[in-house]
Amino acid sequence: MHIEDEYIRLIFGLKLKQIRTEKKLSLFGLAKLTGLSKSYLNEIEKGKKYPKTDKIAILSEQLDVPYDHLVSLKLDKNLAPIGEILKSKILKEIPLELFGIQEKNLIDIVASAPAKVNAFISTIIKISQNYNLTRESFFLAALRSYQEAHNNYFDDIEDHVQNFANSYHLNLEENVSSKDLEEILVEEFGYTIDRDELGKHNNLMELRNIYIPSKKTLLISNDISEAQKTFIYAKELAYNHLKITHRLYTFPWVKFDDFDKVLNNFIASYFAGALIIPKKTLVNRLNTFFDMEIWKTEEFIKIMDSYNCSEESFYQRLTNILPKFFHIKNLFFLRFTHKLGSPKFRLTKELHITQQQTPHANRNNEHYCRRWVSIQSIKDLEKTNNTSSFGLQISSYENSNNEYLVLSSATPDPFRKQLNRSISIGFLISPHLKKKLKFISDSKIHTKEVGITCETCSLNNCEVRVAEPSRLERQLEYENIDKTVSEILNNYS
Repeated sequence: MHIEDEYIRLIFGLKLKQIRTEKKLSLFGLAKLTGLSKSYLNEIEKGKKYPKTDKIAILSEQLDVPYDHLVSLKLDKNLAPIGEILKSKILKEIPLELFGIQEKNLIDIVASAPAKVNAFISTIIKISQNYNLTRESFFLAALRSYQEAHNNYFDDIEDHVQNFANSYHLNLEENVSSKDLEEILVEEFGYTIDRDELGKHNNLMELRNIYIPSKKTLLISNDISEAQKTFIYAKELAYNHLKITHRLYTFPWVKFDDFDKVLNNFIASYFAGALIIPKKTLVNRLNTFFDMEIWKTEEFIKIMDSYNCSEESFYQRLTNILPKFFHIKNLFFLRFTHKLGSPKFRLTKELHITQQQTPHANRNNEHYCRRWVSIQSIKDLEKTNNTSSFGLQISSYENSNNEYLVLSSATPDPFRKQLNRSISIGFLISPHLKKKLKFISDSKIHTKEVGITCETCSLNNCEVRVAEPSRLERQLEYENIDKTVSEILNNYS
């Protein structure tokens, strides 16, 4: 495996510093011993310089360490995890630049306190193993952090959308259709649209599309809705308009090679959402809606239906617009899925702006609170033959002063049989929210006390509980033990 020069320098520096420290030598002492300058040795230990052969020979002789050991890329067991991470190029995969961190600064931190960094890295690795944290999960978590750091609003992409609409004379005051976008793909970018190939492969039923770059051919499913087709075309136009070539070729994705593909997929998706649901018209409609004194579900659905989009695209777009234009930043977005007959509901997508609002995806096989409207909307859908269901509630969390207004839409998954899903958005109820949303005082909006998971919930006589509060009971047991021990200690003191 090829290892970049900077990592070779860093590994050599880590080993030199470790040997020097074990021999209880200061940098000054090592400089006196070897005749090499203190500043030069300091740069070696920090991974900034790699010594020439004659200098390595001097270090080997004066430190009484075999030459081959010094130049070997193998670290002892105390530093081995750091070596493995450096060899794996994980630092290259972490999108440090998104958060304003220079890679060289991170390397300096590793070099200055290798033992502490090693302990930290080992802890992270153990946590990730215990929670089955995959490479995909890691990249998606990094992407969510990037979105949250920007309140999920990106002026540059919004500007690109407006420029694109101007260039191709798209009137964003009117609905954008798949026909409009297909014409641009074919005429301007030379695409061929194939609606037959995907249907020939039974194992590709869950795919909406595959793009073949060498042929500029887009294989697209015949089973998708007009809204889904429009979104797919809009994403393809984003890749072309923004000149993005390092990209994913399937939707939903099957595999990815690096974080940049995940990020570029997000950029294209954001572009598509902004094109299909323009910010100007949405802001105007929301202003009118938020001024209503009484909540009207039909008016909310009317706004959603005024765009050629899915429920998920609409709720996602709200997470862009509300923080920017209404200063509603304490919000969360959730997507739950449920397979008919299964006792489990899965949280498959989440986004939290400014605060880490509950709930989060858990990997402890615990049961999410059935009192959430996100889950109730799915259950309502499954009780009827309707194509969708809508739910609204104020969620009041046990043992907390926080309350959230939560909206949820549930629909069958069009590509997975027996699978239903809900899309939800929740807003922390605050004086600011009450000022912005006039209808929030409507007495018809029911408040329900909720927990997080059944295993951690203290609500008594819960009619929808599906598991005992085992984690909570263990916690209370430990607290009682601690209390008794403290009393005994006080009695003997």
